[in-house]
Amino acid sequence: MQNNPVIVDIARSPMGRGKPGCVLSEVHPADLLRQVMVGVVERNRLDPGLVDDIIMGCVSQAGEQAVPTGRTAWLGAGYPVHVPCTMVERRCGSSQQAVHFAAQGIAAGAYDIVLAGGIESMSRVPMGSARMGKDPHGVAYEERFPGSVGQGISAELIAARWGISREEMDIYSARSHQLAEQARQDGLLAKEIIAIETPGGLVTQDETIRAGTTAEGLAQLKTSFNNDEIAARFPEINWSITAGNSSQITDGASVALVMSEAAANRLGLTPRARFVAFDVIGDDPLLMLTAPIPATQRVLKKAGLDIGQMDHIEVNEAFAPVPLAWLRDIKADPARLNPRGGAIALGHPLGASGTRLMASMLHGLEETGGRYGLQTMCEAGGLANATIIERI
Repeated sequence: MQNNPVIVDIARSPMGRGKPGCVLSEVHPADLLRQVMVGVVERNRLDPGLVDDIIMGCVSQAGEQAVPTGRTAWLGAGYPVHVPCTMVERRCGSSQQAVHFAAQGIAAGAYDIVLAGGIESMSRVPMGSARMGKDPHGVAYEERFPGSVGQGISAELIAARWGISREEMDIYSARSHQLAEQARQDGLLAKEIIAIETPGGLVTQDETIRAGTTAEGLAQLKTSFNNDEIAARFPEINWSITAGNSSQITDGASVALVMSEAAANRLGLTPRARFVAFDVIGDDPLLMLTAPIPATQRVLKKAGLDIGQMDHIEVNEAFAPVPLAWLRDIKADPARLNPRGGAIALGHPLGASGTRLMASMLHGLEETGGRYGLQTMCEAGGLANATIIERI
């Protein structure tokens, strides 16, 4: 059990809307991540020289995020130069995968202490910046999967094929904002957040939550992806995805302190959760956002548990049909799904979302006294990660 990986701490920045002029848009990505890193290191009184590796997720590794942002954030904090860093890019699951790599490295005996997490400043490095308008697929891929579509169309296809109505999506999306606002009012989100210094002052709360959101209001929004060519190809699409039932473009950072149980005991730190099982899987690249379903089935099988034993569940709300289709197939208790709100309300800073979800899950388990938490995340290309943790 000496190499048993545990979560000692986990935290995130407030979530800022990912547009110029919003609360975190004047903060360089490295400085945003740096402040969360420093917060985690300092509140655990950790000697930074003991960290074996820094593993950070980031999707748009271009522009101000083109160099290893975890490395520049670490050095910007004044921490020791001997501590290495690597960046992970598994699309929206990048920071969840970073935590997997950290825990797996500890279990293998390669590490004792790792900082794992992610960063995405979508106001400063817009989504798709790394692609620069080029075809990312290549000829052979296009021959095998002709007519690839974007994630918005994939979400439309999922809504159509799972029979999810616009009304159901809007009701679910309003719920996300309502739950997030209630958690904020109850002071629960503050426990996850490390305040961020910006040129405009200290940011302590999420900018993304819209407390007055209703399903009736969301029903007035125009759909986002209407396309005559796509409609001819997929006549089953009803055009129901809007900005209101999709995740928000967001700036944010999140960091987990993962270490061996032996290291935690040696340093006098109290583990908060252990890892029970991991999974990562690919699924249909056209539907693209369905892989959380088989990932959930596999991770539960690996853990020897069933969905009824999961006290807190986080399924990333990339688009409302993703968790709703997941619910249709997995038949989980809806009350346990994203009970503090999800990415529709809190936002989706791509590379940072995995550890953002894990922070919500662990804090939620601690607040309710729950034992097991399940987290899964759809990722571009038809991928998904899944993680089960157990609160200690």
